[in-house]
Amino acid sequence: MNQEPGLWVQILFVYLAAVNISAFIAYGADKSKARRNKWRISESALITLAVIGGSLGALAGMIVFRHKIRKWKFRAGIPVILILQIILFWLIARCF
Repeated sequence: MNQEPGLWVQILFVYLAAVNISAFIAYGADKSKARRNKWRISESALITLAVIGGSLGALAGMIVFRHKIRKWKFRAGIPVILILQIILFWLIARCF
């Protein structure tokens, strides 16, 4: 690959921004749907958004919308995913 590391950093930044905004919006939408007894976003979809890089947005959505904070797999799982992702990105950044 002859591309500069700077381009990869920009692509990663745009991806992470998009997935975190999506996760935040999804948590807000699911909370809104829960209040109105409408069709809900599945828990697996919400967790998947965190796993694919949206853990910060998911955590922010949990706090801001006070959503899924009583469920242990969210209360413990999302922060653990975030910590693991921070470690992973730190290790990747050291390579560049």
